[in-house]
Amino acid sequence: MATVSLDHLDVRFPDGTVGLADVSLDVRDGEFVALVGPSGSGKTTLLRAVAGFLRPTGGTIAIGGEPMAGARTFVEPEHRGLGMVFQQHAVWPHWSVGRNVEYPLRMRRVPRAQRRQLAAEALERVGLAGFERRDPATLSGGQRQRVAIARALVGGPRVLLLDEALSALDEPLRDRLRLELQALTRSLGLTVIHVTHDRDEALALADRVVMLDGGRVQQIGTPEALVERPASPTVARFLSDATLVEGCNDAAGFAAFDHPLRLGADAVTGASGSVTIAVLPEAISIVPGDEATVTAALYRRDGSDVVLDWAGASVRCRTLGHRPSVGDRVGVVVERGIAYAHEDATDDAVDPDGALEPVSARG
Repeated sequence: MATVSLDHLDVRFPDGTVGLADVSLDVRDGEFVALVGPSGSGKTTLLRAVAGFLRPTGGTIAIGGEPMAGARTFVEPEHRGLGMVFQQHAVWPHWSVGRNVEYPLRMRRVPRAQRRQLAAEALERVGLAGFERRDPATLSGGQRQRVAIARALVGGPRVLLLDEALSALDEPLRDRLRLELQALTRSLGLTVIHVTHDRDEALALADRVVMLDGGRVQQIGTPEALVERPASPTVARFLSDATLVEGCNDAAGFAAFDHPLRLGADAVTGASGSVTIAVLPEAISIVPGDEATVTAALYRRDGSDVVLDWAGASVRCRTLGHRPSVGDRVGVVVERGIAYAHEDATDDAVDPDGALEPVSARG
């Protein structure tokens, strides 16, 4: 296995678009790191740069301590020792399952007997033992994705790269494969970088999560750190559907501008002065009253995901047990909020221990 180190990485496209800007990250040996962010945030660009499909315009990439990309260095993808699984499994329909899995070994001119043995072992790891002679057309979508994973693993990659590898699958198959993928990568001690648009998937699978926006790292940390201590309103809104309200926070507490939200000083953490406050859905309760209107209520096993129109603001919260209906009038109780100064609301990143550090610092 191996580490992956990005040092002040920049990617700019010929039309001037910024793909990545000053991204630094150390992925540890055997660590599972998930990259998340809105469309165009740079997560796929980062993965493609690590894979060698994009040449950085600045900074360096090293894998296992060996330079892969830099001012005078560029190692082609096939020589980086990586395995990669894409959203579309790309299993060749005119080849048997075994031949599909053997393909990376054929490219390396591994002898036939050894190829077949290694392919059989890889298929066994992903729960497809004995499938070598099967026609891919006879497999389910989940089985074909397992074949793609086996093909990525068969050569003993130093790092496994996953590009939306599970997003094309339906639930509950996707949920089952998440569990299998986590168990497999843990048992093999694999270093994994996983791009996903599914926030819950990132939080469930990863040792650390990297959130990007506009080609820049917004926060690096454990799932708990990003959810409980988001470094900026952007992170709080994207990962947790936080409600953002502007106002003033002082010794007396928080008072919103042009909105009835008020919080006592003991209910607010973070900056003082003119701030944006982030209120997580878990910090909002609905009670009998006439302050807000339920505009959406989505079923959950233990309650509902609820959206309220509260004095013109769209507010997301969750209920336990109680299932309100659209159109209900309710009261709103806010238990706590996190305040961010306007001038530096997006200038910090949280490390795994929850301490603040510059965005460009290593995770």
